[in-house]
Amino acid sequence: MSKVFVAMLRGINVSGQKKVNMAELRQLLSDIGLHDLESYIQSGNIIFKADQDADKLAGVIRESILNHFGFEVPTLVLPAAEMDLIIQKNPFQDKDLSKLHVTFLSSQPNSQLVESLPLSSNPNEGYLVNGKVIYVYCPDGYGRTKINNMFFERKLKTAATTRNWKTCLTLWEMAQGKA
Repeated sequence: MSKVFVAMLRGINVSGQKKVNMAELRQLLSDIGLHDLESYIQSGNIIFKADQDADKLAGVIRESILNHFGFEVPTLVLPAAEMDLIIQKNPFQDKDLSKLHVTFLSSQPNSQLVESLPLSSNPNEGYLVNGKVIYVYCPDGYGRTKINNMFFERKLKTAATTRNWKTCLTLWEMAQGKA
């Protein structure tokens, strides 16, 4: 029986780099056996059904994009059930959610690396690492924070991609609609 997944592609259609047409991407993913595909905005968010596990799907999608479009795209895939937990476990419910982002990690970070993460230099900001997810609260804007995607990749030595809370909620709602 097929399960619902959320795929997040990192760094496509940003400032004219790595251009990927969403209709063409959906067709490509359909051709490799994914079904009931739906994309959300142009930055590489896809909800779909498949019969494989998330790690295998991430590799297959990454390889298909490389072969078809000619460039590598870091790809994270998670089961819809994980997205549900991410929404439920939000530690910043009492904050302005328009200032909340979620960083998705491609692998579980080493606990010593997590413990060695420095606090933000901005006392208004905060983050919480929860497994392969980091909730990032930045009231001065994500574009201004130093606790961004690159910071976490460098410190935790794993690939990451970040989405704002509104996008996370939309992806969660889309996944719920496919269950």
